[in-house]
Amino acid sequence: FLPGGPLGIERGEEVVAPIARLMASDRFGLCVATQDWHPPGHLSFASSHPGRRPFEVIELYGREQVLWPDHCVQGTPGAQLLAGMPWEKVSAVIRKGTDRAVDSYSGFRNNWEPGGTRTPTGLGGYLRERGVTEISLCGLARDYCVLWSAEDAAEAGFGVTVLWDLTRPVDPASDERVRAALLARGVVLREGPGL
Repeated sequence: FLPGGPLGIERGEEVVAPIARLMASDRFGLCVATQDWHPPGHLSFASSHPGRRPFEVIELYGREQVLWPDHCVQGTPGAQLLAGMPWEKVSAVIRKGTDRAVDSYSGFRNNWEPGGTRTPTGLGGYLRERGVTEISLCGLARDYCVLWSAEDAAEAGFGVTVLWDLTRPVDPASDERVRAALLARGVVLREGPGL
């Protein structure tokens, strides 16, 4: 998701060092990461739909699906966790997007599947087993993975804070819509110094 990659997010590199410092700070009792881990030919890839281009929107299982450039393909360098981060502070890495036929923006549940269901990733149970009631989210991308994770966490009853300045969107024009969606779910947005 960093600039230069197939799904590079503008200014995504700006959040790396601050997130690394936050991870290393022991400010939080538990640190969990998510990792896109798509099989080759994933249904969300534009390349899996002849004649379609990245960022086009199609209907999939009765819902809108953005078609993405091939990214985070299992076993490739682009799917690896970013070197130089304090991964020893992370207690679990939740892989998502592992089902070839279903996308997964949220760390908590897959996107919509056939039959209108959304399969949990196990993250909610993992957090509850450890007594977690409040979570803070950061990372890439604000308008997809962070947004969907925050919405699902709030729906599951967690208190949710998004560390806004430690996120970046795929589409910078989405910020107003994303803010409104998060606030409507009761998500707290933290910005500025002191994150």
